[in-house]
Amino acid sequence: MNGYFKENFNIGNVQVRNNIFLAPLASVADRSFRILCVNQGAGLTFSEMISAKGVHYNSKGSVELGEMDEIEKPAAVQIFGNDPEYMAEAAKIFVQQGNASIIDINMGCPTPKITSNGDGSVLMNNPKLAGEIVKAVTKAVSVPVTVKMRRGYTKDKESAVELALSVQENGASAVTVHGRFREEFYSGKSNNESIAKVKDALKIPVIGNGDICSPEDAVRMFEETGCDGIMIGRASLGNPWIFNRIISYFKKEDYFPPTKQDIWNIIKIHTKMVVDFKGEKCGVQEMRKHIAWYTKGLHNSAVMRNNIFGANSFDEVCRMLDEYFLN
Repeated sequence: MNGYFKENFNIGNVQVRNNIFLAPLASVADRSFRILCVNQGAGLTFSEMISAKGVHYNSKGSVELGEMDEIEKPAAVQIFGNDPEYMAEAAKIFVQQGNASIIDINMGCPTPKITSNGDGSVLMNNPKLAGEIVKAVTKAVSVPVTVKMRRGYTKDKESAVELALSVQENGASAVTVHGRFREEFYSGKSNNESIAKVKDALKIPVIGNGDICSPEDAVRMFEETGCDGIMIGRASLGNPWIFNRIISYFKKEDYFPPTKQDIWNIIKIHTKMVVDFKGEKCGVQEMRKHIAWYTKGLHNSAVMRNNIFGANSFDEVCRMLDEYFLN
């Protein structure tokens, strides 16, 4: 079991901190949250997914999503789109900026606003185009190119192996497989057998993703799939400590769950970073959901969360937090 956790893990020609990754969570895994997860041991972080078309048209928001803090590096920038030229162009820009040590291509996003444009998990229906995209991106940049995918698009067609072989043939350095079909979104149970099939078929590293919420889940993913690394998504919401917890388990080191004081401290640190990076108004609004995740299940926290949803300033949020945590 100790052999599952690997420090100094290689993806192509890039060595990352370890093989326990933070997923590219849209509208969640911004720079502030990624920094917190790195501080808790995350081996590799990914930007929120970025529209290649938005980068092409010089959208300020799209370009800013690819900014990485020095503490994260080496880090991956994830892009999405279905035009090989736009994808190659966006990848090149992020590499030239010095933010992307790895380019990750999203072929797994299930949301209608993405799939309706032919992006994300729809590409699982077109392995040929998926391969062309990877080929164009790998030709445009010198850094490793990876792909995140699902088990398949519709439940009647498991296409992960076919897609994975296509992207490997066209230069991908690793793939991440989420063990659900697009139709399932995040319902039901992630299927580890489908990830194992991809691992058996490929020569490049395979990262297992889906339903990893504890050290036991991490062990199960490694044992049942033979994967080379794991990626943690929704279980990190309000819980950046999960990386330390899993790594401590593998290293047979003591792990101490966060106390109420720890939660209070990290919320304040997180809020201050978000406000500094995004401005007070946007930062306070962004933190509402994070504070709800951090305090879920804490005694009498519902009233505090409701009050914070009406807060408009950093000082106001801090005052409400202090009142709650000191009582």
